[in-house]
Amino acid sequence: MKALILGGTTEATALARLLSGHPVIEAGVSLAGRTKQPVLPPLPTRIGGFGGVDGLVAHLADNGIQAVVDATHPFADQISANAAAACARAGVPLLVLTRKPWAPDAGDRWIGVADMAAAAEALRPLGDHVFLTIGRQEVAAFEAVPDKSYLIRAVDPPEPMPNLPRHTLILDRGPFTLEGELALLAEHRTDVIVSKNSGGTATEAKLEAARRRGIPVVMVERPAGNGVAEVHDAPAALRWLEGLVHHARTP
Repeated sequence: MKALILGGTTEATALARLLSGHPVIEAGVSLAGRTKQPVLPPLPTRIGGFGGVDGLVAHLADNGIQAVVDATHPFADQISANAAAACARAGVPLLVLTRKPWAPDAGDRWIGVADMAAAAEALRPLGDHVFLTIGRQEVAAFEAVPDKSYLIRAVDPPEPMPNLPRHTLILDRGPFTLEGELALLAEHRTDVIVSKNSGGTATEAKLEAARRRGIPVVMVERPAGNGVAEVHDAPAALRWLEGLVHHARTP
């Protein structure tokens, strides 16, 4: 069976490792190409978009893809919507492999918001020093609140850089340690953190650091799903794929 993994996450890489050399599942990975130096998985990998739903439908047909696992970032809502529409049209089974969202713990001071524009507005009554841990693509939303001092952490720099009079850019990739996050918050006198509810362990330490320092977190909640079945770890996705193989072989 030929399978396609829509990747770009640690979960996608974990599934790729499980499928490398698999005796009956021939899998490949597609990366969107938004990260300049991505960590490449141990499977044949293509980089770049498909050209919308029509392009993905054509790719599935041209390459004989019989199953798709959407293991993109929880906030990559456009590609996930395209995958759902394309697989429905092509009659190809689709599974979402995504990390569990974070949930507030005792002592957390979370302010839940629906999107990045709402996150920027939520900052107005809060402290002066803001730590943005939202990636690089939506930093411009905070130009609406230019009077804050921003610490921006991302894997790659925003393009173009936002018009924020007071900002510091740190280029770094997780996983991050609790000790490192506590030191960073202290060094930059952080008053508030802005985060997406991405889930997972690679960047979770910032939440524990915020809890210990009593710092509020403006948490951007995930976009609505597309009604596709979800699993939360790579072994479960592998079992789903192997189940499709077994079903296809069963008279």
